[in-house]
Amino acid sequence: MAHHKSAKKRIRQDERKRLHNRYYKKSTRTAIRKLRDLEDRTEAEKQLPRLFSMIDRLAKRNLWHANKAANLKSGLALHVNQMS
Repeated sequence: MAHHKSAKKRIRQDERKRLHNRYYKKSTRTAIRKLRDLEDRTEAEKQLPRLFSMIDRLAKRNLWHANKAANLKSGLALHVNQMS
């Protein structure tokens, strides 16, 4: 266990950041699942820019690797383009 005051503070900060990051990662994953479940192409096209923004934000904050974000975005765009 940490003994220094600064180490204890760092532990508290890390816990807050972990919960904050977990919320954003989970809500992005949920949004991706909802987009993949959609049947309507126009609705999916409306949600795509918002979802791309969420993915980019996670990549910018190093919560997801940049390549993972790029692969997700291209896969989702492909999925929406193949909808009838």
